[in-house]
Amino acid sequence: MSKALLDDLTWRGSIAQSTDRAELEKYLSSPGASLYLGFDPTAPSLHIGNLVALTLLRRFQLAGYKPIALVGGATGLVGDPSGRSAERSLNEADLVADWVDQIRKQLEGFLDFTGKNAAIMANNLDWTAPVSAIEFLRDIGKHFSVNQMLAKDSVASRLESGGISYTEFSYQVMQAFDYLELFRRHNCALQIGGSDQWGNIVAGVDLIRRVEAKSAHALTIPLLAKADGTKFGKTAEGAIWLDPTMTSAYALFQFFLNSDDRDVEQLLKTFSFKSRSELEALFESLKTNPGAREAHRELAREVTTLLHGADQAQKVEVAAKALFGQGEIRDLDIETLKSSLAELPKTRIKKGEEIPSWVDLVTSSGVVESKSAARRVIKEGGAYLNNEKITGEDFTPKSSDLLHGQFLLLRKGKRDLVAVEITD
Repeated sequence: MSKALLDDLTWRGSIAQSTDRAELEKYLSSPGASLYLGFDPTAPSLHIGNLVALTLLRRFQLAGYKPIALVGGATGLVGDPSGRSAERSLNEADLVADWVDQIRKQLEGFLDFTGKNAAIMANNLDWTAPVSAIEFLRDIGKHFSVNQMLAKDSVASRLESGGISYTEFSYQVMQAFDYLELFRRHNCALQIGGSDQWGNIVAGVDLIRRVEAKSAHALTIPLLAKADGTKFGKTAEGAIWLDPTMTSAYALFQFFLNSDDRDVEQLLKTFSFKSRSELEALFESLKTNPGAREAHRELAREVTTLLHGADQAQKVEVAAKALFGQGEIRDLDIETLKSSLAELPKTRIKKGEEIPSWVDLVTSSGVVESKSAARRVIKEGGAYLNNEKITGEDFTPKSSDLLHGQFLLLRKGKRDLVAVEITD
């Protein structure tokens, strides 16, 4: 099983670096083998970038290994210098504690905490807080060479860009301490993480060797990069979050549905739990019939199901089709309609005010540059209200046109949408 799993991860492009492959296979062949992945609470939710590593942790659990999800209540108070060119602003302890609770709830919905290889939830504040500064320096700090710490990529890049505080400089010692504690408490001898964490993870491997005279292992995942050079998981509006109150299920679905054709194969390899043969069939469809966007749709469907459940994924897929005239917009429930319209340019009208004409509404949204341009859209047959074509240049929606008594959907051509909302 261990070799088959690592071979599959290699095919998926999910391994950037690892310690000795033969020794890693040997460890993964041992009964009850466990591994851990850490998340620092730097926001009230995890984001799509975190999902890359979290998906890998889930793959290990499905393969029979015991996963440990570590939420960094202690390291979150310090700040990881990896991938950063400046010091992170330190958050108040109460705020970090609140974020820890919220992230733990997200993780509880993603991993299985029952059964033979039930997941374990951990918080490094539990073992870090009781240790005094003197104990930490004497028992842990003495095993670290400052010369080696300075040579770490994350530290060296910060020194070149202007310097690093002792607080963030000490981060790798704290993360190594986490690995040592999980080794002691749960016999955990594998840590996984993003490739930018390699130096921190190896520091833990070295610490376990020095303190316990035992071997431990490291495996990192490539940081996903988009074909156009932009950072994966970032949009013009900001990060794509796993919390549906911060990024709706509809927005998540659309994010993956609109993936660049050049990215879809790697995204499916990274996030899909389909077999290799199923994925290769999707890759073939991407080459032979790219216009059908079958692979894009399957990617969006699977990730949305993974995070929000099959029922919600089905609702947002129906909504996505309905918004573009491929389904009945009036059949959408109000919550699904709200979340799908939330991402669109919006015009608001106060309750009781007269509804303006289609021309005025679409012009005020900014989708067309002028009223004359809006009239031209109508003349050319590209104007729609709630997916119904309109032909009169003076057409004005009626209150009976309102969806759930609150919304209108305007469309210009095939893809330009505008939401109108009646507000109190």
